Amino acid sequence: MKHDLDRHPLSRPIRVDEIKEGAGGEIDATQSELAAITKLLELKGLGRLSFAYRFNHAGGRLRLTGRLMAQATQTCVVSLEPVEASLDVPVEAEFLPAELIEQLEKSADEPGGPGHLDWPEPIVDGKIDLGPFIYETLATSLDPYPRKQGASFDWSQGEPQQRGTRASSPFAALAELKRR
Repeated sequence: MKHDLDRHPLSRPIRVDEIKEGAGGEIDATQSELAAITKLLELKGLGRLSFAYRFNHAGGRLRLTGRLMAQATQTCVVSLEPVEASLDVPVEAEFLPAELIEQLEKSADEPGGPGHLDWPEPIVDGKIDLGPFIYETLATSLDPYPRKQGASFDWSQGEPQQRGTRASSPFAALAELKRR
């Protein structure tokens, strides 16, 4: 499995042999990274993206625990109005040499092979890149169908009311939203 790290708008490579037990840090996305992520994820805005983390070594594996925090503005799927999202996501991951992950992939298809709920991230050429990991965590943590409080798809499809008035329809509801 080859990771294309050049595609990601966020890159924070770290040499694994330089990571001490219990080492940690915090990553804050720059303004240009926030702008690129906003565009890729089709957000209205991304005011903040930070990731606090700590590493532990465990028998050739590198274990990461951390917390992703973000302030995002999405678009309501009903009204198309902005919806604020405040994320605070606990994160855990394992990093393994890419060769070991390939072996796991082969044995996962075999009966009785290891069943991994959380697949390990690769260590490629002695390095890991937390940027793509942060981006993917953000992308999967956002609400896929954000809805502004009170927004509803409840459009009446009943009979025309009185003579001279229009029946309620999705198009009438859209026209009403446009008038507001």
